[in-house]
Amino acid sequence: MQVWVGRTQGQRLDRIDWSDQPRGGRRASCSTAARIEDLVLRLRKQLKESSPLGEFGAQAIRRELQRRKVQPLPSVRTIGRILLRRGVLDGRRRVRRPPPPPGWYLPRVAARKAELESFDFVEGLVICGGTDVMVLNGMSLHGGLCSSWIQSSWTAKQTVQTLVAHWREHGLPAYAQFDNDTIFQGAHQWPNTFGRVSRLCLQLGVVPVFAPPRETGFQAAIESYNGRWQEKVWRRFQHDNLRTLRRHSERYVNAARQRSAARRDAAPERKPFPVDWKLNLQKPLQGTVIFLRRTNNQGVADLLAQSYEVDPTWPNRLVRAEVDLTRGEIRFYRLRRREPKVQPLIKTIPYQTPMKRFHE
Repeated sequence: MQVWVGRTQGQRLDRIDWSDQPRGGRRASCSTAARIEDLVLRLRKQLKESSPLGEFGAQAIRRELQRRKVQPLPSVRTIGRILLRRGVLDGRRRVRRPPPPPGWYLPRVAARKAELESFDFVEGLVICGGTDVMVLNGMSLHGGLCSSWIQSSWTAKQTVQTLVAHWREHGLPAYAQFDNDTIFQGAHQWPNTFGRVSRLCLQLGVVPVFAPPRETGFQAAIESYNGRWQEKVWRRFQHDNLRTLRRHSERYVNAARQRSAARRDAAPERKPFPVDWKLNLQKPLQGTVIFLRRTNNQGVADLLAQSYEVDPTWPNRLVRAEVDLTRGEIRFYRLRRREPKVQPLIKTIPYQTPMKRFHE
């Protein structure tokens, strides 16, 4: 305000020229001379046409200026700005495409017609004194329903009991997503193995989805919650024992659920938990299990400890493998983040549904 008042010099405001003009001339005194800029452009053209190395970028131009002993010698960055300002750069800028919608690899989830709930373990935590801590976290994609259960160790049987109690309270999602931990998927050393968690989902009508190994993005929702839980609960307080840790965690989960209440109201509806339901691990397998995988150089995908030839023209690409245990087949679909709505069927392979007895 003092600057603008000073410009009036005691005159009436309607008589002042308020147009803001920079001090000095149009060209900065420290700018590169016009002759140098013109020389830079000429050298770029000459190097592009006749350079033995075929290099005509800012570094090559500076080397040529240095060889000719041009003074003052501009820096590489200055030469780059000259080329940009004069509009002679022919490099292509990276095209920034919008990200795919959440759950894009499952069409019903991407269209917000079905809910996806992810579960994951946080391991390697130790309370002072030597008490091991292992946390099972859950997060729904559209509703933002978070959950955390804390124990010293987890087994598949305990995980099943926890999921049953959780779904009895909040209802069943259409999809439940896990990583490839043996607690979730089952033993890896034998082919066609479906563990307790998979059988639980199949008998409740929930489609289990297993994320691809060593891939980013598919577990983003639950991994983000894992990080928040560790930051807001684990590192924030001093925990003397598991009971104290559970109390702090429950306080955080309740507050997070209150904040996401509006999201849950707008999320796809969950199915009610069946009345008088009981898990039967010996029941024949029916339903669909989904594996998200990336093919190798030959277009082969690995799942259920077996290799399947998908498509040699689709190497190192993502696929969605739907193992239909009712119809006895595996359907492979192409997945591309750039075109999330285009997921054509590649191949259908016959599959023999396992009939062996489950060892409890």
